[in-house]
Amino acid sequence: MKRAAADGVSIALAAAPSALSIVPLRRDELPVETAALARYMVGKCLVHDLPEGRLAGRIVEVEGYPPGDSTGHAFIGRRAWNASLFRARGYAYVRLTYGTAYMLNMSSEAEDVGAGVLFRAVEPLEGLAAMEARRPGVPRRDLTRGPGRLTQAFGIGASFDGVDLCGGQGLWIGRLDGTTPSAQAVGVTTRIGLSREQDRPLRFYEIGSPFVSGPRKLLSGA
Repeated sequence: MKRAAADGVSIALAAAPSALSIVPLRRDELPVETAALARYMVGKCLVHDLPEGRLAGRIVEVEGYPPGDSTGHAFIGRRAWNASLFRARGYAYVRLTYGTAYMLNMSSEAEDVGAGVLFRAVEPLEGLAAMEARRPGVPRRDLTRGPGRLTQAFGIGASFDGVDLCGGQGLWIGRLDGTTPSAQAVGVTTRIGLSREQDRPLRFYEIGSPFVSGPRKLLSGA
């Protein structure tokens, strides 16, 4: 039996129970500084629980946009459309970019300090059939490799702006049970697709992961 999902994709019901044990992250576990939080998130999990089953993936690439960064959406100050970036760390900020793709970010500083971490890529772990239904004909490596692909595959749109990612339900962040913060080797390089402040080392990624986006020549070690 199938039903039409909210995004118009028909997805099979009665999905198999989750085979992974993912522990929700508490807000007090998150570093209160953008670069530190971005690095910390590599190897953690992004989860979207749906009636038809769970979508989950390991975060393998992020970018930090700290306070005062002229390329960040918080740079102009608080507005109605970017208010989620000024919440305490751990809230979703979702914004349509270039009129075509949603980008999932997370607030990354103390309350009222505007900054964020962009989720650029994840390694798909659960819910592959649902991801493939949203991105048909795409190889597994490319399902969630890039921020716009990630949100499309996970069914994330504007309605998720402001969601508490530390809430442990709906859309949330966690860690695989038994892993530690230093379980992955983390590389750092410059951010992608910027016309200014492009030399800042604020892009963090899992070394050796085939699911990291962007030019391979930038991935030069820890």
